[in-house]
Amino acid sequence: MPTYEYECQKCHHRFELFQSIKDPPKKTCPKCRGRVKRLLGTGAGVIFKGSGFYATDYRKPSYRESAKKEKTSTPSATSSGDSSSTTPKTGGNKVSTPKD
Repeated sequence: MPTYEYECQKCHHRFELFQSIKDPPKKTCPKCRGRVKRLLGTGAGVIFKGSGFYATDYRKPSYRESAKKEKTSTPSATSSGDSSSTTPKTGGNKVSTPKD
């Protein structure tokens, strides 16, 4: 159900009303009982949920190509051939529990 914004013609009180599309428009102000006018609303904000939509989805092809080139030309720390590491290697994720 949408939220409608109204303004009183007499006291200029502005208020919002949460009502069904099928409901008739409000005619009187809740403050002074004067006539109200329904204003044009801005609508609800758009909320993108889930995966699959990103700001770069609809960019120009030239932007995508340059972004790909930049991504592939940047060397990552894990791709280096250095085998020495500061984290000790263990034999998996096994947890030993003491037996009673």
